[in-house]
Amino acid sequence: MLHRITHSSSSSLLLLPRLLSHHSLPSNFKFPPKPLTLSLRLLSMASSHKHTNRLASEQSPYLLQHAHNPVDWYPWGQEAFAEARRRDAPIFLSTLRVVLLTAILFQVGYSTCHWCHVMEVESFEDEAVANLLNDWFVSIKVDREERPDVDKVYMSYVQALYGGGGWPLSVFLSPDLKPLMGGTYFPPDDKYGRPGFKTILRKVKEAWDSKRDMLIKSGSYAIEQLSEAMSASSDSDKLPDGVPAEAIHLCSEQLSGSYDSKFGGFGSAPKFPRPVEVNLMLYHSKKLENMGKLDGADGSKKMVLFSLQCMAKGGIHDHIGGGFHRYSVDECWHVPHFEKMLYDQGQLANVYLDAFSITKDTFYSYISRDILDYLRRDMIGPEGEIFSAEDADSAETEGAARKKEGAFYIWTSKEVEDILGEHAALFEEHYYIKQPGNCDLSGMSDPHDEFKGKNVLIERKESSEIASKYGMSGETYQGILGECRRKLFEVRSRRPKPHLDDKVIVSWNGLAISAFARASKILEGEPEGTKFYFPVVGTEPKEYMRIAERAAFFIRNQLYNVETHRLHHSFRRSPSKAPGFLDDYAFLISGLLDLYEFGGGINWLIWAIELQETQDALFLDRDGGGYFNNTGEDSSVLLRVKEDHDGAEPSGNSISAINLIRLACMVAGSKAEHYKKNAEHLLAVFEKRLKDMAMAVPLMCCAADMLRVPSRKEVVVVGERTSKEFEHMLAAAHALYDPNRTVIHIDPNNKEEMEFWEVNNSNIALMAKNNYAVNKVVALVCQNFTCSPPVTDHASLEALLSKKPSSSFT
Repeated sequence: MLHRITHSSSSSLLLLPRLLSHHSLPSNFKFPPKPLTLSLRLLSMASSHKHTNRLASEQSPYLLQHAHNPVDWYPWGQEAFAEARRRDAPIFLSTLRVVLLTAILFQVGYSTCHWCHVMEVESFEDEAVANLLNDWFVSIKVDREERPDVDKVYMSYVQALYGGGGWPLSVFLSPDLKPLMGGTYFPPDDKYGRPGFKTILRKVKEAWDSKRDMLIKSGSYAIEQLSEAMSASSDSDKLPDGVPAEAIHLCSEQLSGSYDSKFGGFGSAPKFPRPVEVNLMLYHSKKLENMGKLDGADGSKKMVLFSLQCMAKGGIHDHIGGGFHRYSVDECWHVPHFEKMLYDQGQLANVYLDAFSITKDTFYSYISRDILDYLRRDMIGPEGEIFSAEDADSAETEGAARKKEGAFYIWTSKEVEDILGEHAALFEEHYYIKQPGNCDLSGMSDPHDEFKGKNVLIERKESSEIASKYGMSGETYQGILGECRRKLFEVRSRRPKPHLDDKVIVSWNGLAISAFARASKILEGEPEGTKFYFPVVGTEPKEYMRIAERAAFFIRNQLYNVETHRLHHSFRRSPSKAPGFLDDYAFLISGLLDLYEFGGGINWLIWAIELQETQDALFLDRDGGGYFNNTGEDSSVLLRVKEDHDGAEPSGNSISAINLIRLACMVAGSKAEHYKKNAEHLLAVFEKRLKDMAMAVPLMCCAADMLRVPSRKEVVVVGERTSKEFEHMLAAAHALYDPNRTVIHIDPNNKEEMEFWEVNNSNIALMAKNNYAVNKVVALVCQNFTCSPPVTDHASLEALLSKKPSSSFT
């Protein structure tokens, strides 16, 4: 299927330069049905390996998957670059000529990438292809999750020159690492008028031998142009007045225009759960509500809530084990691409928590728990580290010679009936399970009958309707469904499992830390006696804080150098060679701020401030504004770019802008002004994007508006941290959705806390001293340089925060 070809939503499959233009696809070309072999991955059944290459000593799961290919792979590094130079035979003529003689085949992927696996089976395990690669090229494998900086360079090249991209990313480079030509997935042989990989290798070799100078000149020019285009700067140190309000309105308007009123979500198939869109729409709804524009506020909110409901009921949601798959191939959120990514789970848990804060409907808190309980059960290591991903593919049976996408997650009706017995009919009606299979809701769901006779669970009817039909109360009905899911889960657990990418990525852990920390207080708002059904286990909310702190401790202990204050990017058995990138710092700082604001110790706020200082030292463009994605210390990485696109993951610059705004509201004096100034300058860099392409930067639109809020609301909680009322007061402080609120909590008996606030914001220290009372917890709400009278119980605090802005203070 076209929608399974790449990880991105791009329709670009084959991307080649003009040198191969006689193989270009006609404008009316339609991709043929995918051969069965393309959706299967052969497994090595041999007890010993015929081939072993340099990747066997790497730690990346993706690189290790290729360690026994006949291709002589190198990891990214100086050994490969030197080999490319060494293999210029006429070395005695000129060392300059040595650099230009052997081309490099460079491929980027990641361990749970379906089409990376396909290309491995078809081409990289093929001896004939391997011979061509080994004879003509130095072949390098890169895990894009380990080296996003390297991936960014060559993905930007492919996207800029050919209009699309995705993974696997296949690029041919000169030995000085300039791109020559590239693409994504290549089939092994010429078919349907398209060149196969072996043909491409021959054509590249011919072009390298005959048109080398032109290729290198073209690649150098492309890098120069990309460098100029992707490292914008601003002479102005702030956005013009009016731009933030215009940007957030424009983004909301554009998203509303793409809203699917039938199935929810923004845009058409394939549908990606892009949480930053939800962030923008909820932020804009709150802004309109505060302005008294209730109709507009309700409209934005209803779009989000309906979309979240459709996603949770759809097949993109794993109803049996919890969590969400990567995206839906159809418009109705039914048939997914089955991999599960940590960055999706963290962000989606947070938006469902926001929906619960707004509605108090436990449907949304239940889904947030569903996601977090999935992570807790399946994705957390022995020291609290949170793993990266689970593959889409797995074997249908133990010992099977091949893997299929979705095999772990799909069911036949007979399987369901055999397992569930008397409750099978009820369960089948609830989840639309049918004997012929249920992937029939859209022409895009299963166009090539890969899932014929199989069922992807989806909820299409209201539970109350089916419960009434069976003469049951809602609670009894939900209990039966939960027990059925448990039975299927137990059976599913005995199936061959998808590959687990147990790499620990700092940035993605930061997103998950945020969700776990926020859940620890927001879920305190669930009504007493709320029932939970499998796979939700009814975890005590405070347990989620423990999980968040363990993950943060793991990063500090294993991936942070206390002397240099620098992060490593990832961990698997030991820290990776790659340094921390902008996203690692920004996302972790965001997670640490949530960890502190939602009840963690002052140590997390102190570390966040330390990391912000390091981020500024390593990535900040002090003259031009904004943050580069890498440090610029690695000469093999040809671009330093300032990323702004808020896609499947938010951009490091968007998150950084929000972090700076949050920090500026916590500290005082010159440090607060420094944070605010950097945020202003950062946003000025992206003025054009905010004005012209707001839909591409929804989270940055929120950041720009946050900076224009006259005064953020501050809630200060003072009391003994060990008391239950202190926890209740913090939960009340976070009970209502308000993205322009800062929560500070302080125990006057804690010497470290008092010293921190005396140095960084003496007003907070003074408030703590003046409002402390033994066996009491006091809260104050401050805004516009005015504080409310102190309140001493959590119900009064929640009532105070629920008032309209104009009437909150005396």
